[in-house]
Amino acid sequence: MALAKRIIPCLDIKAGRVVKGVNFLDLKDAGDPVEVAQCYNDKGADEITFLDITATNEGRQTTLEIVKRVAKEVFIPLTVGGGISTLEDIYNLLNAGCDKVSLNSAALKNPDLITQSAKRFGSQCIVVAIDAKRKTLSTEEWEVYTHGGKNNTGIDLLTWAKEAYNRGAGEILLTSMDCDGTKKGYDLKQLQIISQNIAIPLIASGGAGNEEHIYEAFINGADAALAASIFHYKTLEIATLKAFLQKRGIPVRL
Repeated sequence: MALAKRIIPCLDIKAGRVVKGVNFLDLKDAGDPVEVAQCYNDKGADEITFLDITATNEGRQTTLEIVKRVAKEVFIPLTVGGGISTLEDIYNLLNAGCDKVSLNSAALKNPDLITQSAKRFGSQCIVVAIDAKRKTLSTEEWEVYTHGGKNNTGIDLLTWAKEAYNRGAGEILLTSMDCDGTKKGYDLKQLQIISQNIAIPLIASGGAGNEEHIYEAFINGADAALAASIFHYKTLEIATLKAFLQKRGIPVRL
């Protein structure tokens, strides 16, 4: 029996509020994180991802108080990322109530953080988030960015995804910077290439605008679909989405 595909609303947090932008820019307020998380918990989300998107650029850790408040109100897995750079940071977040942590900029700066955190806390707790952008619009090559999409590392996406996998990551959260917030669909070629080359769950992120886009992500290699705008602004209800996917033959938890 096929594993159920997961629907994951994403809460991008800035200054204690949920925000959403386009191509990582032009951020708009989308609500209180505790209220938004509660709503998704009640409406059938499989997990919630909470990303403190300015923590790294501001040189600070994820706001533990907000994490604690959200964790107390939700009863589905909670992944938290942003500003995590040490094993102690990971311990503190897991202790505050999250189930997984998402490593991005710090893992690129110090890849051994993936290895050490997977050994200490278990691979199931470690998600490596990758923000990637096409080198040119006409090529099928992507480069990895850090610091909320501000810094181009010049590192090839596939090379980095393989290293993260080999170092013990339990999942890859792959965001297409080209598609982020556009509501024109995920980068399907990107999903195909990564899913064919790593043997851990792949979470698609960046570009969902309707049910069809999420269906396309699943048939092109994604194990989970992460989205923000379409859920925050009620373009699409999770129950409606899951009913649509089930009719199309995608296994989901109803």
